[in-house]
Amino acid sequence: MLAFPWLDRAGRLSGLKLATFLAALAPGLWYAAAYGLDRLGAKPLTAFLHAMGDWTVYFLILSLAVTPLRRVADWPKLILVRRMLGLTALAYALIHLVLYAADQKFDLVRVATEIAVRIYLAIGFVALVGLAVLGATSTDAMIRRLGRTWTRLHRLVYGLAVLALVHYVLQSKIDVSKPVFWSGLFLALMGWRLMHHLTVPTTPLTLLGLAAAAGLATAALEAAWYALATGVPAGLVLAANLDLSAGLRPAWWVFGIAALAAPLNLVRGKPDGRRGSAPAWRPFLAALAPLRAGRGEPVSRTGD
Repeated sequence: MLAFPWLDRAGRLSGLKLATFLAALAPGLWYAAAYGLDRLGAKPLTAFLHAMGDWTVYFLILSLAVTPLRRVADWPKLILVRRMLGLTALAYALIHLVLYAADQKFDLVRVATEIAVRIYLAIGFVALVGLAVLGATSTDAMIRRLGRTWTRLHRLVYGLAVLALVHYVLQSKIDVSKPVFWSGLFLALMGWRLMHHLTVPTTPLTLLGLAAAAGLATAALEAAWYALATGVPAGLVLAANLDLSAGLRPAWWVFGIAALAAPLNLVRGKPDGRRGSAPAWRPFLAALAPLRAGRGEPVSRTGD
């Protein structure tokens, strides 16, 4: 039986899966159309190639955001789209490789040689092979066959994400704002996983602390890259984060996006990330109860 990606396990239409499926198709279709209409600049194939590599990273990071987001926002149905996002990252990575081969006139010997001698290409190719292995073992049948080994194997996705981000930074050469931004988001996601492993409760306050730490780590990462790659003093790059007249640096964007988890958790989430515990906003109602009682107002039992 053909399983359509927009259906849930019961065969019913899932709005979440349908929206994710359409979002997965959109970048590829847009760039394919732009390439066909010759609207990608002076080097359209190169622009198409780089865009597909960028979207590989984007969807890979989005797939890693599923578990934190579904627990922060108490949205368990998000797990339905994690596999789709991971396979989308693999699909864009394969398109990225095919376009690179096309850019080399499909001279496969030259392609192999370039991958072997250029470190950033070798790193990207290793990441692609790893994603292909995870993609091939992502079926329900392979999950049952591999058992606990499947979980250990798919933890490699964190290392593969690091390789993909390193490839992204190295191929960007001078302006690394976008790869630094996505690296910062990756650090935020891994920071949440560390918090969860250390049983640090997921609350609006801890999530704000995580956002601040991720922003600082992003600024440090950007400064370190420019210091090592271009010789620009790290202090100047760090100081640039305080000069908002030229726009927000990646660190501020990472902080802002990661900080959105705090109000999301306040409204929808659970303090400890477990279903069945009180929502994060209920302690605030409980704290106001004595004040309301003092004014003669009835005290709600919502927070009990």
